[in-house]
Amino acid sequence: MARRGRRTAAQTAIDKKVIDRITEQARDVYNRIRRLKKPELSFPIRSLSNVRYDVRKGYFEIGRARKSRTLTVGTVRTFAQTLRMMALSKELVETNDFATKRDAYYQSKNWEEARFDAQEESDAVMDDIEALFSTSGLNREHLRFYPEEKGGDIAGRLTVIDRDWETGKKIRIDCTAFGSGAYSVPSSVEHLEFETKAKFILVIETGGMFQRLAAHKFWRRANCILVSMGGVPTRACRRFLRRLSEEKKIPVYAFVDCDPYGIANIYRSLKVGSGNAAHISRFFSVPAARFLGVTPQDIVDYKLPTHPLKDVDIKRAKDALKNDPFFLHHKPWQRALELLLKMGVRAEQQALAKWGLNYVMEEYLPRKLKNPKAFLP
Repeated sequence: MARRGRRTAAQTAIDKKVIDRITEQARDVYNRIRRLKKPELSFPIRSLSNVRYDVRKGYFEIGRARKSRTLTVGTVRTFAQTLRMMALSKELVETNDFATKRDAYYQSKNWEEARFDAQEESDAVMDDIEALFSTSGLNREHLRFYPEEKGGDIAGRLTVIDRDWETGKKIRIDCTAFGSGAYSVPSSVEHLEFETKAKFILVIETGGMFQRLAAHKFWRRANCILVSMGGVPTRACRRFLRRLSEEKKIPVYAFVDCDPYGIANIYRSLKVGSGNAAHISRFFSVPAARFLGVTPQDIVDYKLPTHPLKDVDIKRAKDALKNDPFFLHHKPWQRALELLLKMGVRAEQQALAKWGLNYVMEEYLPRKLKNPKAFLP
């Protein structure tokens, strides 16, 4: 558990909403028991089959399909664990504290027969609770359950205004002043404020490419902000990008590997969300994102070294073309994936090093950035 800190006005409003919603759920369970009815909890079904893509909003939304968890002999333990996890959330909000997923698992060891035997069980219940309260506009971080993963690295034309957890005093962080390092996004970003005059945000899949661009201060030449995703971006990284792009009204350009995973998992998850997490896309998707590259056409135009598509790559691309609402909506993406399948190859960002270690920032990116309208949606 963390030390208690001061609340902002916005945080106080969210905290009140969390407590009210948890209290409502608990009261409903209590009242159903008093009426001699079986208590139940209703959760959104988290799958691609229960997702719709609203191009106007720019992200996946969860559909209306629900599953109910009714208190029975077979579900009594999971039902009790769900209620205890809600109670823990309420306690964390009331005491202005937080818990990691691992903390929550170990807290359950005090819950006697409702304790979790493995963290996978604890995580699943936490995901259910987030889905339950997402219909009220709340996410897991609002419930005071924070992720443990690193949020992402930032370098460039951005000042982040954080605050001291104990005193509430504001702390200004200049993302141009980390030398050979970078600013790391914290696990919770709702309280952050931003100052920037950057023209765009360049989000980068691999740490190696980010290091090259940051070390050579590409952000100075292009007047931009560099963000390292490190594969599929974390919740904190996506929320950071969403808030920054919306509040400062600056575009987000994605620079990832040209393979079905980079396109259909990393980029699509960044921009619109995913099927099993569509209930939180309103918080963590980045609709302002556009796909700068590497594109299938880049493989041809830049004569890039390639690797054959693996069976899993082919399956992922075909599934996207057949079942994914985002790709089904955008014809340019259908053509790009079909071209990739036809060529039967994939290419990495670092393949541009064929033409020189710094070719990516001296030729490739400047040429691409001259025409953002040509980027894939």
